[in-house]
Amino acid sequence: MTSTPTADATIVVRNPANDSVVGSVADTSSAAVAEVIASLRAHQPHWESLGPTGRSKVLFALQDWILDNARQLADVVQSESGKVRAEAELEVTAWVDLISYWGRKAEKFLADEHPAPHSPLGRIKKLTTWYRPYSVVGVITPWNYPLAMGAMDIVPALMAGAAVLHKPSEVTPLSAVEIARGWAEVGAPPVFTVVTGGASAGAAVVEEVDFLQFTGSTPTGRIIARRRAETFKPYSLELGGKDPAIVLADADLDRAAHGIAWGALLNAGQTCVSIERVYVEAPVYDAFIAKLTEQVESLRVGRDDREFRYDVGALANQQQLEIVSRHVDEAVAAGARVLTGGKPTGIGTFFEPTVLVDVDHSMSCIREETFGPTIPVIEVADEDEAVLLANDSEYGLSASIWTGDRKRGHRVARRLDAGAVNINDSIANVFNFVLPMGGWKQSGIGSRWGGAAGIRKYCRQQALTEPAVLTIPREVYWFPYSKGKSGFAFTLVRGLGARGRRRLG
Repeated sequence: MTSTPTADATIVVRNPANDSVVGSVADTSSAAVAEVIASLRAHQPHWESLGPTGRSKVLFALQDWILDNARQLADVVQSESGKVRAEAELEVTAWVDLISYWGRKAEKFLADEHPAPHSPLGRIKKLTTWYRPYSVVGVITPWNYPLAMGAMDIVPALMAGAAVLHKPSEVTPLSAVEIARGWAEVGAPPVFTVVTGGASAGAAVVEEVDFLQFTGSTPTGRIIARRRAETFKPYSLELGGKDPAIVLADADLDRAAHGIAWGALLNAGQTCVSIERVYVEAPVYDAFIAKLTEQVESLRVGRDDREFRYDVGALANQQQLEIVSRHVDEAVAAGARVLTGGKPTGIGTFFEPTVLVDVDHSMSCIREETFGPTIPVIEVADEDEAVLLANDSEYGLSASIWTGDRKRGHRVARRLDAGAVNINDSIANVFNFVLPMGGWKQSGIGSRWGGAAGIRKYCRQQALTEPAVLTIPREVYWFPYSKGKSGFAFTLVRGLGARGRRRLG
């Protein structure tokens, strides 16, 4: 498969579960990327002119295509990522859900607003704020969710009226190419396309688009932020995470063990908001560890195609397998114990789901993003120590708190340095588009979703003023100045805004 007609080379795509070749795509040149962006920019005004209703019709046609081709799409996701069937089909569902939400809400979210003037003096003006889309939005996504990750930003950007260029990871580009094929097959306007390739193609997208949404590593995010700042072009970054879970002594330990196992091992731990650190109050530490270990040991690891026989799939590539192995090996060398798992299976890039104890904050499995199926657990004396350690990280994407006391959960949540907190749940914020999804500290800048804000981020706000009454020949504050006019205006402002006797002059 290729995504553009002009390319300098070809990238081979392999299934990490067995290293088989599953496809190839073009390694698009930077010059070709620039040509694609120019074409998108030329067609964007027509797309914008369709309005939210017209654009939603096209997106719902794509939704129909996705539903008609759901099994094939899940097959492609599995072929390039090695993930289990249940999680591959979840990615297809994400496109359906996102189109449904933004397709139905865009008209309301993008409607002109007429704010009331801040002062009675302002009533001589009619005020309007409207939202005009960026011409071309670039979406660069990583390899962990090859189908769903793009949908998170492509759908709202298109519904905002922007043209969209998607550059998927060169590790897992095939799913994005399939969506581009669907867009063409439903007869949609040429305002969405996919370019495949490596660093050169990605750099060209960063350079040329009007607004950039990047999801990926913190080091790459820093490079992108510097370049976008140099050119005064806006961007939003979702970067790395090292999400903590806090298990308080009053928690339902069965729910906590099940929820943390899932939140840590979903997609083999390759999720930005994976639980990567667990802090447990001392009175329930032993009981929780026993339940968590039992849950993790019961998980089935392997390649299942369409059969739903496994729970944990492969890591996306050999490099990720090496990172996970290093974190576990370094922890054990420093005194940590493996209660279950702890090593590659020896097949493809599969790694055994792992529970680590006797770990501390000096270890790489706590300090660095692992992005794999490991769960390091630390015993803490109390809530204060749990919060202190949870905040002891350069990352701040999300967190979870497990407690039987709702008020206590809220109190602890307000003390955590994270963009989202889930109480008695994990990763739940990702499935609620009305909430903002953004990281603090080194986990990014800006956010996606959040109701109206999630689509308005792809627009520029434009302010409009106009006289409320058109028959006035001249405003009172226009030339020529006079002491009388100035005094009258100042007296009004003082009388309306000042406090106490000072308002009287």
